Amino acid sequence: MKTKDISFSFIIPVYNRPNEIRELLESLSHQTYARPFEIVIVEDGSQQTSEDIVGQYKEQLNILYLFKPNSGPGDSRNCGMRKANGNYFILLDSDCMLPPDYLQRVAESLNKNFVDGFGGPDTFHKDFSPLQKAINYVMTSLLTTGGIRGHKAAAKRFQPRSFNMGISRSAFEETGGFGNIHPGEDPDLTLRMWKKGFQTRLIPEAYVFHKRRIDFGKFYKQMNKFGMVRPILNQWHPGSAKLSYWFPSFFILGLLASILLMAVQFYVPILLYLLYFILLFIDCLIQYKQPKVAIFSLWAVLVQFTAYGYGFLKSTILVNFSSKEPQMVFPNLFFQKDQE
Repeated sequence: MKTKDISFSFIIPVYNRPNEIRELLESLSHQTYARPFEIVIVEDGSQQTSEDIVGQYKEQLNILYLFKPNSGPGDSRNCGMRKANGNYFILLDSDCMLPPDYLQRVAESLNKNFVDGFGGPDTFHKDFSPLQKAINYVMTSLLTTGGIRGHKAAAKRFQPRSFNMGISRSAFEETGGFGNIHPGEDPDLTLRMWKKGFQTRLIPEAYVFHKRRIDFGKFYKQMNKFGMVRPILNQWHPGSAKLSYWFPSFFILGLLASILLMAVQFYVPILLYLLYFILLFIDCLIQYKQPKVAIFSLWAVLVQFTAYGYGFLKSTILVNFSSKEPQMVFPNLFFQKDQE
């Protein structure tokens, strides 16, 4: 499919975040892409709706605004894709902003090498807070799990994340879209797309500014859920498991063992961990040029590995040794779909 045959629809679920929608719509209003595109905003049962803010942009942008009962982001994206007029959907989180050439870069990449699904990276904006930059660093760095999910070796068989993800209408209709698991609905969809013969890849130039409006407590909760979801996906999709998924668990268990070994005056393991954190600090300082961000990144990586590693170990045991279905073991990881 060539660019002239593609009609883009942005699909954006939102839940009680009207101010974020304002920033996202403002960035969409500055896109350099010459052809018309559609924006579908799906209000997922919000008490603080975005209706007034959306109304301020309706003369500048082609916006379809929908309201539905709360049933989670995956189901909201499905709703938006069913109602959209385009034949290629771009899924964004409400806490993202786009550079002006975002859609132009997507179109050029698909025109050269069309795929039915793509993912783009996320990065920081200069106006982000030190905490937002630190969390962005540990989520994207080659020295942390960012290297696992975003390294170039995976670019041609990339598992997109729904904060910045494209999917063709044909792939959506063939797969049925997102399931009701959350988080984890995006890799689940990608794995089902692959089984149907659809291809996905990374478009490195199609990056977004991802604000991640969370504190360390919320970050722990989010990463813990990510860890719990992965063994469920491994069970649903045999052959999808990777040794790298164990890395955060091994890291934390090794750190605890290193601390215990200090009691018998064996310091080599803890010194290796110290070297790792020094490298992490230096790398973050070079990238962001802010000591506060580099200091926050050390704590952020501990939170990330601890939360994910614990969730992954717990879920691995319960999923593989419990007679109950994952929906019964982890009901907080599943939304009930909206019945339209």
